Amino acid sequence: MEMLVTAVDGGSLSAAARELKIPVSTLTRKVADLEEMLGTRLLIRTTRKLTLTDAGMSYVAAARRILDLVREQEHEATGEFATARGELVVTAPVQLGRLHVLPVINQFLAQYPDITVRLLLSDRNIDLIDAHADLAVRIGELPDSNMIATRIGSLRPIVCASPAFLARSTPPREPDDLVKYACVVFNSPYLSPWRFRLPSTQKIYLLAVKPRLEVTSPDAAVSAAADDAGITYVFEHDADEALRNGQLDILLPQFEIEPVPVHMVHVSRNLMPIKLRHFIDFAGPLLRESLSRFGKQKQR
Repeated sequence: MEMLVTAVDGGSLSAAARELKIPVSTLTRKVADLEEMLGTRLLIRTTRKLTLTDAGMSYVAAARRILDLVREQEHEATGEFATARGELVVTAPVQLGRLHVLPVINQFLAQYPDITVRLLLSDRNIDLIDAHADLAVRIGELPDSNMIATRIGSLRPIVCASPAFLARSTPPREPDDLVKYACVVFNSPYLSPWRFRLPSTQKIYLLAVKPRLEVTSPDAAVSAAADDAGITYVFEHDADEALRNGQLDILLPQFEIEPVPVHMVHVSRNLMPIKLRHFIDFAGPLLRESLSRFGKQKQR
């Protein structure tokens, strides 16, 4: 089952064999043995990709559930549900993870020497079950799910630019004015498109900004804006240092949307590993304190 699921996730037998560190011939034979035992074909193999048959789709879904249960029982047997030990897998957005989550993890490791942590940084929402992760820190409104969520703060989206850039012309007075300026766009699932709230109607207004410069990280957007490259739209915590030292100024605060919530989420389980409970209890207050400066919206 593990070999089959790895092959499906990797998209090919060769990729799965590399991940599992076994010969391709061994993996091929094991999958064939499984199909023979079941009396049905699970995979359609071509030179370019793997495709699941209808029977294969059902079997792989069941295999994932079984493997998750086996791992859970293994963890329980090794004492992870009774003592604070073992590996803890945490996922977080890149910049939020680097600036806020990682310092908390470092403090946590110092207090719990028998726990190791694997931090997965990605600006896409990693599936906790597929990644075998224990906990995620997520930005934005959460969809309805069976996840348990704990709110730890919020982040204020801001428009900002350098004083030198703004001195070249009249600063923008409303969101539509931004199309006249060079803009540095951080291509983010949390901040694209640029969003504003109209004071007259309180309705959310989406602005399609044509980037003069497009980047894939908020620190790059902040750095470019501080170097007078244009106006950018980031979370306040991304630009905190540049704002405090006068490299950037906030624009159009009266048009800001509500701060975006930040949560810790984990899979709903009747039996939670002690290592996860300790991390939630330890990290929650520290993350709330760390983020507390960045969820306050300017009064209109």
